[in-house]
Amino acid sequence: MPQLLLGAGTVLNKKMARQCADAGAQFLVSPGFDAGMVATAKKLKLVVIAGALTPTEVMAAWDAGADFVKVFPCCNLGGPAYVKALHGPFPQVPLIPTGGVTIETAADYIRAGAAALGVGSELILNDALKARKSEPISDLARRFVELVKEVRKQLTT
Repeated sequence: MPQLLLGAGTVLNKKMARQCADAGAQFLVSPGFDAGMVATAKKLKLVVIAGALTPTEVMAAWDAGADFVKVFPCCNLGGPAYVKALHGPFPQVPLIPTGGVTIETAADYIRAGAAALGVGSELILNDALKARKSEPISDLARRFVELVKEVRKQLTT
């Protein structure tokens, strides 16, 4: 039986973190690093994915207790090459690139050291939404999952 985790995104501060937790969120995602948000999430025993862009922000988010670090907006700073550059000095930090991750670039991000992928607007197909058809979106999500599984398998063999 599939398990569902409820999360909240674009959580900017500790007040929002508490509101999201009160609404049932099990994990929180921020676009940038806010120490108060991370501390509140940890106090509430929530998984926290703190946003960062620079090496300094990655260090601050990880040191504050983030479970994952969201690299945003990743494609604007070099995409997979930027993830690889960050992964070098921070191999212990699970990085999640977001912002411009596509089915064409997903494999390169995983090969560069990404722990997971943040896929947003690239997954939600406008034509499918307008036609009220969920199948194309579900099919694309399955393609992402299969692609990531295949690349991870290649990396371990």
